[in-house]
Amino acid sequence: MTAERSRTGVTAPEGFRAAGVHCGIRNHHLDLAVVVSDHPAAAAAVFTTNAVKAAPLLYDRALLERTGGRARAVVIYSGVANACTGRQGDEAADWMGAETARRLDLAVDDVLVASTGVIGEQLPLDKLGEGITEAASALSIDGGPEAAKAILTTDTRIKESVRTVGGYTVGGMAKGSGMIHPDMATMLAFVTTDAVVEPEELQAMLRRAVDRSFHRITVDGDTSTNDMVVVLANGASGVAAGEGFEAPLTEVLVELARAIARDGEGASRLITVRVTGAATEADAVTVSRTIAGSPLVKTAVFGADANWGRVVAAAGRSGVAVDGSAMTLRLGGLEVLSPGYHSDYSEGEATERLNEEEVEIWLDLGMGAAEATTWTCDLTPRYVDINAGYRT
Repeated sequence: MTAERSRTGVTAPEGFRAAGVHCGIRNHHLDLAVVVSDHPAAAAAVFTTNAVKAAPLLYDRALLERTGGRARAVVIYSGVANACTGRQGDEAADWMGAETARRLDLAVDDVLVASTGVIGEQLPLDKLGEGITEAASALSIDGGPEAAKAILTTDTRIKESVRTVGGYTVGGMAKGSGMIHPDMATMLAFVTTDAVVEPEELQAMLRRAVDRSFHRITVDGDTSTNDMVVVLANGASGVAAGEGFEAPLTEVLVELARAIARDGEGASRLITVRVTGAATEADAVTVSRTIAGSPLVKTAVFGADANWGRVVAAAGRSGVAVDGSAMTLRLGGLEVLSPGYHSDYSEGEATERLNEEEVEIWLDLGMGAAEATTWTCDLTPRYVDINAGYRT
């Protein structure tokens, strides 16, 4: 008789177990997670574009090159980034993978490693070893939520997503709240599936899905040293997903990306920036990212101030050739600007629309048929409080 599977996160697909434990570094907070496939799996990953990369990223990139895109497990530590830590940090990443492999009775090249937290500090290997031992014994098909909790840093909630389609399941978990910007950010995401997908195909689809999800969010304009998205596909369902796998994969990543933007440090509102009427999709992406990253736009939303000039100005400095007189702008569904710079709306109604928990900024450039969406959050005094005392 098959045990009933948890329908959340990384243990939703068949053949995956996970655990989240407290290994003693973070006070009263789970801080180490392990996810493992019971079967051999294809693996794909996308890493930060930051030129300064943490030791785990260098370790994982080399591992996937050696194995041709194969891995069965990932161990994640939250609290210390293991970035800018020199040879000692490289050796710690090696040890972290080897110790996890030993405890799981796997080959060393079966285990990917990840860390998140303060840059420049060394991993506490003694406590980490105790945590790996505990996590290995606690692995469960119901362990998804605990694993999702253990990878958090300044996040206020766990982030999970699941899609079941065509006889197979895609599940994922992520962390991220600050240092978030396109081209990867301070975020980790781990996705599992029981679909049959070959490594090369999986890598190509992951890159495209990341472009439409994690590369479309921003909180504060910073990207970090540790960011990665990893997918493990163990084929336990027996279903060959083919090209159709990209759609549910993208949906899972978009849901996780939106959750990161919603949980931005100090945020009170999720902001969707939708740009339409662009000449090309690349133009639409550039304009939407520029608007979403504008501190002036983000603070205006926090204050429920329909200061539409800030949106138009951000579009104008995006580097895309735009014509302000052709633009139509809606804030929370209320049209505040029409072509020819006509603006006639109720400030009271605009304030009411901007006070919602989710706000859409919709800008039509009037120049074509291409569009793109970026997600962000408002910028509040709480963001400064969190980051002024992050280490203390």
